[in-house]
Formats: sequence, structure tokens, C-alpha cells
Amino acid sequence: MRRRGADGDGFGDAVLALDPVAEAVRSLDPLAVSLLVLAVCGVAVAGWWLFRWVRRPPGVRLRNLLESYDEVAVLLHPNPDPDAMACAMGIAEIASSVGTDPTLQFPGEIRHQENRAFRTVLELDLERVEAASELAADAVVLVDHNTPRGFTGAQLVEPVAVVDHHPGNGTGTEFTDVRTDYGAASTIVAEYFEELDVLAGETEREAGPALSPALATGLLYGIQSDTNRLTRGCSWAEFDACGYLYDGIDEDVLDRIANPQVSDDVLKTKARAITERRVEGSFAVCDVGAVDNVDAISQAADELLQLEGVTAVAVYGEYDGTIHVSGRSRDDRVHMGETLRHAVSDVPMANAGGHARMGGGQIPVDHLQAIETEDGSGREGFDERLFAAMAGKWR
Repeated sequence: MRRRGADGDGFGDAVLALDPVAEAVRSLDPLAVSLLVLAVCGVAVAGWWLFRWVRRPPGVRLRNLLESYDEVAVLLHPNPDPDAMACAMGIAEIASSVGTDPTLQFPGEIRHQENRAFRTVLELDLERVEAASELAADAVVLVDHNTPRGFTGAQLVEPVAVVDHHPGNGTGTEFTDVRTDYGAASTIVAEYFEELDVLAGETEREAGPALSPALATGLLYGIQSDTNRLTRGCSWAEFDACGYLYDGIDEDVLDRIANPQVSDDVLKTKARAITERRVEGSFAVCDVGAVDNVDAISQAADELLQLEGVTAVAVYGEYDGTIHVSGRSRDDRVHMGETLRHAVSDVPMANAGGHARMGGGQIPVDHLQAIETEDGSGREGFDERLFAAMAGKWR
């Protein structure tokens, strides 16, 4: 029998078309129908929880992850700087707040006077590791780098979480927050505390949990250090984070960290970079020779970039059988990380990289001797490669 709507618009045809579907449903076994309904409900509930999980701020998700472990190893990159140490402080604080025992660990050494001052003034308890077997826990959180390195067995470590702002393919098995558009990893950690409703500043302490002055100061200095006092590689997030942290800092502690004494070796290395530099156009390169302090090389690069008319620099020196290279750029034409990477791209056992404004690399001394160009070999050939790379001739 053909059924139509009262106004003859064909609505009855649509109803009639549903009859076979309704008949099929009635013919199903009641148990099967019940199971089908339960399955649909299960999928809906799972989707709802997944939606809620995805919508949770990263700080909340990280806190919940840390809460699921009894202990974690917070691992810094080799020779950690203030940004890495501040991040580790922040992650350790979040872990402690949920009853998880954190241990802060790092490979390498802490040599730069700024880094030593940061550790000493803030009284950081950091453990040095030389092998993966020395990690304090199976659950490892990487801060300010996304691939474990610098110790025996590093390639076998699978971190549960990664918090970083550097380019790279490293990820955590359960949590990854890598923001390459940020100037400092400390900015990310500061945002976590905001997301967790943690306050900064003495006047607001009674309103809820608050950052300690040491942690607020550490995070602020971590941001300032990695962005050259908010003048290099900043995003809007750095300024927002500093605004959030500012009321909670200890100005005396900040001054003690920011103005440490400088060693004789660092001053000599800086002087050598300035007086023995080679300049071609607006680019400068200097081999400062053997150094006792690797961090003196990066400080010399910072100093050399201050010279009038110089827009990009590369400084390198030898320490313990390895050539360490540090580059700085304020030239929009020179992406320093890519420049150094291309300069050593075909050198065995060499590696380099970094950001647009700063980069670094290492070359075994023996392999440096094998570098050849039309204008020289060894160190002289490496100088020519650096100049060519800064000029974009590797493209």
C-alpha cells in the first residue's frame, strides 16, 4: 500500500522506505541488540574521555602522567645551561606535588661560570651520569632536548616524556611537548604552572599554591639566558611568561646568577677571538686554538658578534681531541644552525645544527685535518668552508 503525506509532498514515501530497516531491527536477536547498544555506548564513552584528554592543557596531562610513577629521572642535556636546569627544577616541582620522587641528572660537565652560578646560588641537587645504567629511574623525562645523548647507552633510553624547544625528531612514549617556535623551554614549563593554577608573587600566596622565589627566579633567568635578555629568538610566549613570573622572583638571587665572576681562560679566549679574527664582508671566523673551558668558545662568539659591521660569526677551538664550533647570527640571510650543519655535512663523525640565531657543532681533530678546499686544507680549509656556508654557497 502506498502512503503519502497529507499534503502530498512524498513524506509517506520516506516513511515507507524505513519499513525494511525497522523490520530488520525487529528480526534481530534481543541479546545481539543489547550487545550492539552496549558497544555503541562504549565507543561513545571512550570518545568522550579521549576528547576530554586531548582538551586538557599540557601541564595537566604531564602532571597526571608523573602521578602514575613512584619515581622519575629528570634528564638534562650534556653540559646543561640555565634553561635546562630551570626546566628540570620545574618538572621536579610538578612531580613532587603529586607524590612522585624526582632525581635531576645530567651527562658531561657544568663549566660555564653562568651555569655554575645558577647551580650554586639556587642550590640545585644535580647528579652526573656516565651510563644509562646510572639513571635513577626507568621513567625518564627529557628537558630542553628531545634525544638522549652524551652518555653510554643513551641510544637505548626511551623517555616517557619530552619537554623541549629545539628542532629534532625525539619523542616521549607517553607525552611530547616540543615547541620550536618558542625561545626557551623554561617558557613552556612556566605555562604548565599557569595551567595548574599555581600563582607567582608573595601577595597572592594565600589564594592558592604558589611558586617558590627560587623556582620563579630560575625560570625567569632560564628564559632570559636562552633569548639573550629577550632580544633573540623570542615569541610572544616569552614575554607573557616573564610577566607571570616577575612578581615571584628574588631580585638579589637573580643579580648573583646574572653577574658571576669570569675566569682568566674565558677572558683570554674572548680576547683571542677579537684580535685574531678573519673577516670577509660582514662575516667573521676565528680559530681560538686549544682551550681549557669549552664554554669559552660560545662566549667568544657572543663577544665577536658585537663588533661593528659583523652580522654572523663562527668561533672554534680544540678541547680533549675534539673541535668545538659555536656560531651566532643577527643576519636574516644566515640561518646559523643550517650553516654549521652544511659546513660539516661530509666530515666523518662530525655533527652540527641549531637555531637561526645560534648553533654549534663538534668535529674530531683527526677528521678536521682531512678537510680540503680550493684555498686550503685542515683548519684553513675549515675557515673557507665556514665563510662559504655563511655566504649561502652550500645551496
